[in-house]
Amino acid sequence: MNITVERKWFTPHSTVGEMRLDGAFFCFTLEPRADQTQGKPYCIPAGQYPVTLAMSARFQMITPHVMDVPGFSEIEIHPGNFPKDTEGCCLVGSVRDVDFVGNSRATFSKLMPLLQAGPITISYVDAALAAGKP
Repeated sequence: MNITVERKWFTPHSTVGEMRLDGAFFCFTLEPRADQTQGKPYCIPAGQYPVTLAMSARFQMITPHVMDVPGFSEIEIHPGNFPKDTEGCCLVGSVRDVDFVGNSRATFSKLMPLLQAGPITISYVDAALAAGKP
């Protein structure tokens, strides 16, 4: 399974994107802001990373863990709605607004069974920056 998170919009508080599974749109994503000048939390660097399914100490359930991220640890894909709910992780939801994703628990519940088979990789792509958008 190849997960792609295409980062579309950057605000002073968050990074909003779209998650694709093997190229097909699945949901919206929310990560911390891209601006690193204020220190963490900020979104992880664009790139491709391996993903493992493992127990989350924070959430006490199995979550996808994004591995080998330079300067970060415990990066997960998990439910949440607002920038305050992530410390570098990727939140998922079926609806979005400025600094918000909604229906997060239901979206996460739909995602997990799709990730059960085979190796998983995730690619973070900064589409908005590549297009010259703020």
